[in-house]
Amino acid sequence: MHSTPEALDLARIQFAFTVSFHIVFPALSIGLASFIAVLEGAWLKTGKPVYKELCLFWSKVFAVAFGMGVVSGVVMSYEFGTNWGGFSSFAGPITGPLLTYEVMTAFFLEAGFLGIMLFGWNKVGKKAHFGATLMVAIGTLISTFWILASNSWMQTPQGFRIEGDHVVPVDWFAIIFNPSFPYRLAHMAIAAFIVAGLVVAATGAWHLLKGRRDPAIRKMFSMALWLLLVLTPLQAIVGDAHGINTREHQPAKIAAIEGLWETEKGGTALNLFGIPDMQAETTKYAVSIPHLGSLILTHSWDGEIRGLKSFPKDERPNSTVVFWSFRIMAGLGVLMIAMSAVAWLLRRRGRLYELRGFLRCVLAMGPTGFITLLAGWVTTEAGRQPWVVYGVMRTADAVSPVTAQQVGVSLLVFVIVYTLVFGTGIYYLLKLLKHGPALPGMDHAIHPGRPTLSAVNQSIEGA
Repeated sequence: MHSTPEALDLARIQFAFTVSFHIVFPALSIGLASFIAVLEGAWLKTGKPVYKELCLFWSKVFAVAFGMGVVSGVVMSYEFGTNWGGFSSFAGPITGPLLTYEVMTAFFLEAGFLGIMLFGWNKVGKKAHFGATLMVAIGTLISTFWILASNSWMQTPQGFRIEGDHVVPVDWFAIIFNPSFPYRLAHMAIAAFIVAGLVVAATGAWHLLKGRRDPAIRKMFSMALWLLLVLTPLQAIVGDAHGINTREHQPAKIAAIEGLWETEKGGTALNLFGIPDMQAETTKYAVSIPHLGSLILTHSWDGEIRGLKSFPKDERPNSTVVFWSFRIMAGLGVLMIAMSAVAWLLRRRGRLYELRGFLRCVLAMGPTGFITLLAGWVTTEAGRQPWVVYGVMRTADAVSPVTAQQVGVSLLVFVIVYTLVFGTGIYYLLKLLKHGPALPGMDHAIHPGRPTLSAVNQSIEGA
């Protein structure tokens, strides 16, 4: 039995839905794990209670985000077998080991030391506890390494040969360090830190707007904005290098992102806005700047970029989708850079914690890290279509022999369960953030009506 086009579309929607729910939690966990390690290191070096207070508070948030990330990730493993049997059978000899390496190195490392990080404040020495926190932070980054290695191989595959109906690994170094991997790893890792930085900054802004001016609130607000000041422009530089790499290895994706149909000789314009029409093969209402596309994507005035018409119709990504998902990502990225620059100016003028208009802007920017992250993944994954392994295996050949009804029912179940389970988890996270670090002089005992996590509800004085 072969799947129908409707089953393929529903399978894609289902995977997009589950992976979109999943990715936001690891992204937050990756950034927070390193932030917590920095806080604990600062506490050990300076002895200032404010760092310990922040470390305990953000450990609560990390624990909840980490738990939801693990649960949502397990679901996708089963989805590969139920909905994407063709892909699992064909690419399993490569993707299977890569995901196994992630479990054997990163997940075991995180799971092994997470208990000490959360429960061990009064059970082990300070240095031993800090070592456990570092191992958790390193584990999250190792996990990023292997997941991005697997996904990047699907984007720019190399180091294999095809035997019968499956791939056979030939060179693991080439498989892991494929052409797009370094750029995509750096882009994702920085994105995770930006996501966490925006959440920390927005939390600080919320409490500053509510009148709290204690050292813990000011410190986390300040640290987050320093981080964003460094990373947001750096992300733009990495993104530029990633774009050049994509133009070399996935030129159809770049053409779709730019809404570019004709290969323009002597320099390519950049479409700032427009509505790509896949049927009419044109970008309607385009607002273009001559030669800017060449400057950005080739770093030359007259660089040539291939148009979508130079690719067969059945090998073109949906430009309507990726054109706007990319612009959402890039536009919000510009706003992040602007916010960080304004924060730097206000810091110099001594008004960082006082200007309420700016605090409201930082609060509003809190969710934009997640939106940008999702828009970026939509761009890279929808832009790869119609390939699941670029140039090697089509998405239509990767789906399992399932019916639209089967996938539709499971999708409906996922929507209901995810909304209930993760909706509750997100609500609890927001309650934690709203509560904030304990006020000076308070301990972490459980208080009626306040959200708590017993693993880290321990007194500062006791550690």
